[in-house]
Amino acid sequence: MSFSTAVLCPLKAQLLYEISENSSKSKSYLLATNRLVEMQFLDTIPNVFKCFGKCNKVITEFAMQDYEALAALRQAALLPDSVKLSNFYSESEYEFIDNALRINLQMGLDKLCRMKPSYLTEMFRTELLRQWMQYNEQRSMENFFESVAAERNIPVIGLDNIGETMYMLFDREPFNWQCKELLKITEYPENEIKQERTLKSMYLDGRLTEMAYQVEAPDNNTTLSFSDYKVFCQRNKEWVKRLKPHLSSGGAFITLNAIYLGGEKGLIEQLRTAGYRVRPVNRKLKIKN
Repeated sequence: MSFSTAVLCPLKAQLLYEISENSSKSKSYLLATNRLVEMQFLDTIPNVFKCFGKCNKVITEFAMQDYEALAALRQAALLPDSVKLSNFYSESEYEFIDNALRINLQMGLDKLCRMKPSYLTEMFRTELLRQWMQYNEQRSMENFFESVAAERNIPVIGLDNIGETMYMLFDREPFNWQCKELLKITEYPENEIKQERTLKSMYLDGRLTEMAYQVEAPDNNTTLSFSDYKVFCQRNKEWVKRLKPHLSSGGAFITLNAIYLGGEKGLIEQLRTAGYRVRPVNRKLKIKN
């Protein structure tokens, strides 16, 4: 990748952070990501490839390259045989969801009714992002460094194990609430797109704290809301503990969704509270054409 430069000015978007301990000279790095931003954007983050080159492991939310884990996730997305999705909706609601899925996913509930509502919600949201925000998983920056690490036989470490990942994806909300959210996203898809556009804009400006506030705001009525934010905050505390041995040895390149990082309960502040020094890599940088 080439390094793109910008006009002469202090860098505003702080998306790359250095993490160190007072007792150690070893350094690790934390990169905030956004799946709607394409990998070419990495060229505009000064020193990101240099920092990656100093590291000997990549740490992410969960290891996408673990194909056995992915198979387990697909199995976990299935409803128990005793649960029928149609029992949780009125006839008109069930028909409305079915129609929305057919229009956007080219599959209706005759084929998808065995899937958990949270899985269907994520499928529907992803398709909305493809249609309205040109989301392309293959071009996304989100898993770029994880993929490069796998190609170079660099260890890729997931902060969550498979059980925790399945819980976060499919079971962190009560089943009744999952059903309500599936209905909500099919009824009001424009709310999801508006929220994602706002979060992307904040990300590109490096406004991580504002991203956290946007998600936890009381008036946020999207499917990614305050209840999810509370789960993220609790998980951040556990992640700090799990990061400790990797940060002590240094050489960790951590890539995580930006919505986990900002705010008073975000991972950056949790790391600082635990005694780590976390500061922007490019805080004093001025760049030019």
